[in-house]
This record gives sequence, C-alpha cells and structure tokens, in this order.
Amino acid sequence: MKQLVRYTAALWAAVLLTACGAEQYDVIVIGGGVSGTTAGIRSARLGAKTLIVEEGPWLGGMLTSAGVSATDGNYRLRGGMWGELRDSLEAHYGGPEALKTGWVSNLLFEPHIGARIFRSMAENEEQLTVKFETSATEILRTEQGWQVTLHSAEGSKRVGGKVLIDCTELGDVAAAQGVKYDLGMESRSVTGEEVAPEEANDIIQDLTMVMVLKDYGRDVTIERPADYDSTLFACACDNPICRTPKEANRLWSKKMMMTYGKLPNGKYMINWPIEGNDFYVNMIEMSSEERQEAVRKAKAHTLNFLYFIQHELGLNTLGLADDEFPTEDRMPLMPYHRESRRIEGEVRFQLNQVTHPYDYTLYRTAIGVGDYPVDQHHTRYTGWEALPNLYFHSVPSYGVPMGVMLPKEVDGLIVAEKSISVSNLVNGSTRLQPVVLQIGEAAGILAALASKQGIEPREVAVRDVQREVLNGGGYLLPFLDLPATDPHFKAMQRIGVTGIIEGVGMTVGWENQSWFRAEETISLGELMVGLQPFLQSDEAEAIVELTNTKLATLNDLQPKIGAVSAEAWETLGLGNYNPERPLTRLECAVVIDDRLKPFDVAVDLNGNLK
Repeated sequence: MKQLVRYTAALWAAVLLTACGAEQYDVIVIGGGVSGTTAGIRSARLGAKTLIVEEGPWLGGMLTSAGVSATDGNYRLRGGMWGELRDSLEAHYGGPEALKTGWVSNLLFEPHIGARIFRSMAENEEQLTVKFETSATEILRTEQGWQVTLHSAEGSKRVGGKVLIDCTELGDVAAAQGVKYDLGMESRSVTGEEVAPEEANDIIQDLTMVMVLKDYGRDVTIERPADYDSTLFACACDNPICRTPKEANRLWSKKMMMTYGKLPNGKYMINWPIEGNDFYVNMIEMSSEERQEAVRKAKAHTLNFLYFIQHELGLNTLGLADDEFPTEDRMPLMPYHRESRRIEGEVRFQLNQVTHPYDYTLYRTAIGVGDYPVDQHHTRYTGWEALPNLYFHSVPSYGVPMGVMLPKEVDGLIVAEKSISVSNLVNGSTRLQPVVLQIGEAAGILAALASKQGIEPREVAVRDVQREVLNGGGYLLPFLDLPATDPHFKAMQRIGVTGIIEGVGMTVGWENQSWFRAEETISLGELMVGLQPFLQSDEAEAIVELTNTKLATLNDLQPKIGAVSAEAWETLGLGNYNPERPLTRLECAVVIDDRLKPFDVAVDLNGNLK
C-alpha cells in the first residue's frame, strides 16, 4: 500500500510539474563541490541545459569550501578542466612557481581565490544555471525524468530534469534513491586485495576541519577552550612536551608542520595529519541534526589545536584569517570528508586492477587518471594500530573506469565525487582533488550525451565519452610521454585504451608513473598480441616471424592498415621516412590509429570488445 501511495504521489507530482510550467533542465547536478562544478560546466559546454544546486555560497567543495587548497597528485598530468584550473591559478598568482609555497604540494592557493575562479568559469557558460544556498529535497523519478524540489531564502520551487548527477559529499542522493552502497573496509576475501583487512568493518577515514591562519603581528591567542587537552596534540611536531609519539618516524619540526600547507600571501592552511586536526566521526548515516553536532565537535577539536599552536608552541601572532571564508567563526564552510558511501556500480574498481591493469580489461573504459598513492587517515580512530598501514601505499598511476559512476538498477542517475564504485583501498587514491575533478568532468559529459541521445546513462557508448574527454584536452590513461598539447597525444591515448600497445607502470621515489615508452622500438611479436583482435588470422600468421616492426611490415597488412607512403608519413607529422628502419611505439600508434582506427571498435562497461 505504501508503494502505491508513493507511486501515486510521484505521478501527481509529474502532472503538477508539467501543468505549472516548472523550469525544465537536461541535467541537474546536486552538489557544487569539485565534481559538481566540473560536471555542470562540462555538461553545459556540450549544449545541455544544466542546473547546479549548491547548499553553500561557493563552488569547489573540498578545494574551496573545505579549505583544502593544496592539491595532491596529477601534477605532471595536466589536462582537461584540471589544466584550466591551473591555468587560471597561475594567471592570478603570476606563474607556476608562485603556487609552490608549501611542501605538501606544488600547487597551493587561497580558498577564496579558487572559489572565485570556479564561479567565473561557471558564469561563462550560457547553458549553466547555479543556485547557491539552495537545498534539494523530494527528489522523485518519473517516466518523464526527475523532479526536484528546491528550497532557498526565496521559497520553494520545483524543477525537472532528464538526468540527475549526485555530487554530494556523502552520496546522500544515491542513498535516498535506493542505490546499494558500502561503508568502511571490505574484507580481503571479498576484494582479493592483499593489504585489505581479514575482516570487514565500518571504519571510515578521519575527516578534518581545516583552518587557514595568518600572522596579525600581535598576540591573538584565543581563550583557552573548556575541554582543552594538550596531550591530544603533544606530538604533532617535535617539541618539549612530546613523550610518546604515535608515529615516531614522522615526528617533524614545528617549522615543517607550519610550512606543510603554506599558502600564497603568507597564509597557513592547517590540515595536519600527525596528531593534529584530523578527527574521527562517522557522520554518513546521521540525521541532519546529528551531522551538525558532529561538525561542531570537529570544529572544537580544531580550535583546541589552534590553542595548542598559539599557547604551547608560542605562535601566538597566528590566528584564523579574517579575509578567507564568509563565515562568522572564520572557519571553513564544511569539513573535509575523505570518505563517503561507495555505491555498487556497474563495475567495481579494486586495487588489483590498479596494480595489474592488463590482467583485466577495465583500463579500456578509462575516463580520467590518478597517480596518488593509497593514502588513508585513521590515527584519530581508537584502535587505529590494528588497521592496515596504508600511509602512502604505492601503486602505479591508473585510469578510472567509466562504469564506477553508474549505479546498478537505478535509471537516470550518475554518481560522482567520492561515492563512486571503488573499493575502500582504491578510494584512498581516487578521493584526491584532481581525480574527483576529472570524475565530475566525465560525469557531465556522460549526462549531456545521455540527455541528447534520449537514452539511459549506462547505454551511452564508452568511446563517445572518451572521445569528448580527449576533445577537452583530458587524459584517459596516465602516460607521461607526451603532454596533452602534443599533436600525437590523442593517438597515443586512443591506442593505449585499445590495448594494442601497452604501457608500463612504476613507482619512482614518491612518484607513481606510467609510460607508453613512446620512443622505444616495438617487436612485431608484442605488437601482434595487441593487434590480433583487429586483424584476420591469416594476415597475422603471415608476418609473425619478423623481428622488428617496420613500415614495410605494416604495409603487408593490407587492406586493414594499408600502405604508408612518404607523403602520408609526412601528413601524419612523423619524422624520418624509411620503410626499413624499426618503428618506435609512438610511430606505430600513430599509423595504426590513422589506418586501422581500432578506437572505433566499441567496448562495453567492462572493457570487452563488442
């Protein structure tokens, strides 16, 4: 009976929505965080009438509203809207060197500058509407699409949309729509990940209430908090009151702690993971009132840390910046959430698929890239010592599969931000800002194409989404050989995701890398393994005895590839024309991409060739 009532209510709501002439959109994005901002902008650029609904006054989420304006990872993978953000920041501050103010990142900026840039980017899109300080409730799915009730200071109104994107910080929309999800750590037996715990648990990562400080040149020590306990922070850095550090190998100096997140214009972002302002609370399943109380406690913890810095460490001229956040308490607009619900998607991206991509096929569906280690924050959780040690667990750089954004069983919905379908361990890398930004960009592309084609998001061709990522200057796979501006970048990326020529991943010091090995030669045997699905068997057998791949060899593969003349070689923008010399891997990729066009062969969401 209750199901019938809900269905009838939804049906009548659809009728009223149409009758009242409520505003219609192609794509509605709930949440204007990192992924919500890029999803909305990218959707609008593809001609979709798009709405972003944001509860606060800023776009940018963890990069701005949460104050985490020191980006982690993808520094050498500059492309797409991630590259656009960096271009704007460099233009504002005077070049890339001006952003290297702290040691945790090569790209630091003031949160309000990031918010200003994101807002400007959004305002440049005619097809995009942003509703700030607006909440979305009563989200209903009907045969016509989605109906969303919006609440703001101006009152309530209904809007309709064809495709909905959940870009909330904790996956609230997906949960409300009945999408199945996971919380906490999966067991090793479920994921097959060797570093996963033996038993599953519901433990999530610590969150952080960041603070941005500036030097006032006078004593600005806050009043001693009533619940102040210096032992909570005693070993945040090397100082006289530190006796038993939790992590003795990471006991750094006061200067190192303070310059960790130093921002331009002499400000200090305090997002200190070593007995600092990390705070454990699992607020994901809480009510709105319970979440508010949890945030209050996280703020109190951070203010205690501030008092420790001012009183115990003697830095009493540093106080909360009065020119950063539009809040009365000078604190960020929201906490920095490192973990969310993780939906059950059409595919689940797990650690083994990151470390051994070519043992699987998901890499063929990649729509964005990441290169950060698996990094999880747990030391504020009581009993953290028993959890897997996942401080900078090295992995190769990787491509994020498209299917992680697509929930099973719920139509018309795309999920982004940190709620994508990944394992708990993989979330330790995909949660970082540049990756989330790219996930949002791909979500916007996917939504716009689904709306335009009048199909479900899961029915949109993987190659169509990848093609638009490339058209926007973005990466599919994290090959460092060529920048996104190189004329052969797209060919390398396209051949990379076909699997005809494989890359290699590695860890070099602190850096996780992948290389196409563009300038190396390639043996015919290796090339034929990748080409096999795209060639007739007799063509393959005719040339397997040759050692090196040469143009003369490729010319034997007619009519699939066809002869490459000197004129055609020049048109392709390649170097010395000599049909008898060994070809580089990049030259093979460019020729095969041009003649065979294997990227046009469709793949499903698991990367299987259709």
